[in-house]
Amino acid sequence: MILKVVISVVCAVSVLTVGILIGHFGIDKGSSAPSWVNDVAKDVDEALIEKFLSEVDNMQIQENLRELTKVPHMATTPGDEQTVKLMLERWRDPETGLDDAWREEYMVYLSFPDTKNPNKVTVVSPSDTVIYTAREKEKPYTADQDDPEVVQPYAAYSPPGNPKGKLVYANQGKPSDYQELNKTVDLRGTIAITRYGGAGRAAKAINAAPYGVIGVLVYTDPLDINDGLMSDINETYPHSWYLPPSGVERGGFSTHYGDLRTPYLAAKGNHTDFAVVFLLCLHELGGEAAPADWQGAFNCSYNIGGPGFKQTSAFNSSDVKLETFNHGELKNSSNVMGVIRGSVEPDRYVIYGNHRDSWVHGAIDPSSGTSVMLELTRVLGKMVKQGKWRPRRSIIFGSWGAEEFGLIGSAEYTEQYFTKLSERTVAYINVDIAVFGKKPFLPPRSRHPMPCNSLSHLDRCPGMESTSVYDNWIKYSNWTSPEHGLIPKMGHLTGAGSDYAAFVHYLGITAMDISYTYDRSKTNARIYPAYHTAYDTFDYASKYIDPGFFSHQAVARTAGNVLIRLADSLVLPLNCSDYAELLEMYLSRAVDLYQTDLCLISEPLKSAVASFRSAASHLDQMILSSDLVRRINDQLMLLDRAFLDPLAFPDKYAFRHVIWTSSSAGMSTFPGLADAFAKAESSGQSSDWDKVHYHLSVLSQNIAGAANTLVDVI
Repeated sequence: MILKVVISVVCAVSVLTVGILIGHFGIDKGSSAPSWVNDVAKDVDEALIEKFLSEVDNMQIQENLRELTKVPHMATTPGDEQTVKLMLERWRDPETGLDDAWREEYMVYLSFPDTKNPNKVTVVSPSDTVIYTAREKEKPYTADQDDPEVVQPYAAYSPPGNPKGKLVYANQGKPSDYQELNKTVDLRGTIAITRYGGAGRAAKAINAAPYGVIGVLVYTDPLDINDGLMSDINETYPHSWYLPPSGVERGGFSTHYGDLRTPYLAAKGNHTDFAVVFLLCLHELGGEAAPADWQGAFNCSYNIGGPGFKQTSAFNSSDVKLETFNHGELKNSSNVMGVIRGSVEPDRYVIYGNHRDSWVHGAIDPSSGTSVMLELTRVLGKMVKQGKWRPRRSIIFGSWGAEEFGLIGSAEYTEQYFTKLSERTVAYINVDIAVFGKKPFLPPRSRHPMPCNSLSHLDRCPGMESTSVYDNWIKYSNWTSPEHGLIPKMGHLTGAGSDYAAFVHYLGITAMDISYTYDRSKTNARIYPAYHTAYDTFDYASKYIDPGFFSHQAVARTAGNVLIRLADSLVLPLNCSDYAELLEMYLSRAVDLYQTDLCLISEPLKSAVASFRSAASHLDQMILSSDLVRRINDQLMLLDRAFLDPLAFPDKYAFRHVIWTSSSAGMSTFPGLADAFAKAESSGQSSDWDKVHYHLSVLSQNIAGAANTLVDVI
């Protein structure tokens, strides 16, 4: 008790002393105040932001990308080590570097193909004679594809084996696709061919297993990526941005993110798909025609399989055989970290990250983001070295390793520094693929309303100097907010598509993912066509994605603008009332969808959302009238932590955020509730309905708890 009293007195004296000092130096007595007095009350400097925007150089970004893509740099390869050394060299530069830069190393479990015994897909006769063999490497058009370090297309973490069976076509490999297929075809012992999209890579195989499917192939359909174009004579790369016929999308097929050996622990040493454009097999498949929405762009009817091939086919009675020789290895993978230390609140962190590893040369994924980060740190580092600026809060930069194998570098970092990051991190900014395609607009995704409106008015739209990023964004992607009217539309970080996942879902940290994308109303391409292939090169990026690198420049300016505001603003530019508006939208949608079945949805959940709105409005007023800046900032910083529930999603690894977790239901409402309701409605089992009511209780409790963090401190 005596100790508590002494501590309280010391703290009170400390606060009083600071107040007296500020008051003393605030009175002009002809003496100058220490610099820290002015720093404490300083807000974001708009002139400095303007200077930052003017110094971001598109040609510097272009040369960064050229350097980063000289060789393939798959995680832990010699090419990856070259990029580690490049990042350290830049961040330690005496004129434009950061305060400090270092590497964080983890011993992680990765999956590789056998270079001496390549994976194969073949069509074999009943006597096991090989009739057809799928191409093992992509066709070269430039020297890049001939580089000996180009890895064979493969599915990382697909286990070794040689399943053989009749072929069936299962559309996108969603649960509903297999369910539909199983109505007319016995799937036991079959090999399913599925197209990318609709379900995650690993999910396509997981969804197949209950039906007895023994192997899964995944291919890229020209309808989904090329708008139906297929000829490399004049239609695809190297003549346009479309994927050549032999292009194969590589990918990781793990079921959760982070190192698979060490869930929830940092990997510090202590403790099939075979994606092939299988055109010939699709042409020859027998059985009934697949539903209309399963049809693709190949010039044939997409049949579901007999199972197997047509009676009239040369492949009649033949099987498809998958031979996979992948092997696992423990490898040393590095994150490269850098820091600019804060002047006033060095114990508050704004983190900016991008993964460094790629499947091949990775010009767009991820080197477009890395080239932007290098330019951003060059400009900010120069300001720091010249003594022109130092942020209020510390800025941490992360160049994550082994992302392509399951977000490993960022996940291990959050596990190693779980407590420190949970208590001190203001926000995380992710720029992975900086530019998906030629203009027109930049659509960030975030999870706690971030400072987009004010900042994007300053940035110019690429190729349209009279138009701001904001105006162009709202032109192509907008929605009508009940509170603000017509505003730019932002997506939500609900899945685990990039390195924001561990920060959002595991730590509950406010996050934003920023990229420049193409007009999706003018193409069916689900992503830029060379994604994860040997054609994602500097040549491809500079010719067909962003000639002149002006879109890269716009991303660097916008991301840097966000970063500076988060690091320098006296009061954090995060808006709780906008969060309340989103919760109200989710509630309204839930009532529309589930009120008939769940009459109890009304009171507890409605009351919790109303409490959150009231508390958010109260905090808005506090921000306008109070000088308790540190307390208010902590309330804003920690808000998302209040939505974490470690027991809410036991079947979803490291997903703890009850508002933003991933969902398979496809409804714009509370994800856990939506998934539980869909399962209960399908099964009709009382135990599943109990889970629906459980998720109602979880939501009500967490939203009410979050509201309590925004009201006056007891």
